[in-house]
Amino acid sequence: MATWNSRGLRGSFLEEMINKTNDIYKQNNLALIQKIPTPITPININPNNKQITLAYFEKKSTVDYIGAVQGIPVCFDAKECKNDTFPMHNIHEHQVEFMQDFIKQEGIAFIIIYYVKHELYYYLSFEEILKYHERATKGGRKSIAYNELIDTHFFERKGNLLVPYLDMIQKELEEQL
Repeated sequence: MATWNSRGLRGSFLEEMINKTNDIYKQNNLALIQKIPTPITPININPNNKQITLAYFEKKSTVDYIGAVQGIPVCFDAKECKNDTFPMHNIHEHQVEFMQDFIKQEGIAFIIIYYVKHELYYYLSFEEILKYHERATKGGRKSIAYNELIDTHFFERKGNLLVPYLDMIQKELEEQL
């Protein structure tokens, strides 16, 4: 059996964990968050099993997830990081612009980074995204070092919640007061 080496499948473990968490949040009427599929146009389809074997993206995607938490609009992206350095090129300009526009509409935008070797999640607030994005675009460091992240923004699995990000949203809201 051939191995699929698509860059598009990176983060699928994290996304599956978030999807399961979102199901629990929905069942408990805490949040309604949906995965946003990236629109593609198929080029080749295997006639035997109807699987798409070649496609191109129709347009740039925005973020991975969008929805509402107790009436608050929320959007976020999910990223996995195997090392202690998170490359800023993994956060695309159009994503930063979308999140910025989302914030202007009184929403909350963030990125969940899963640090694989530490088995920890990190809540990268939009404020942090802007800080690191600006640093990279002004010729500074083009990555985020693990040791420069805010300790209180790391989190881990909690009971049946595989990626309990609502706690981090609550913490961000409290910090804004």
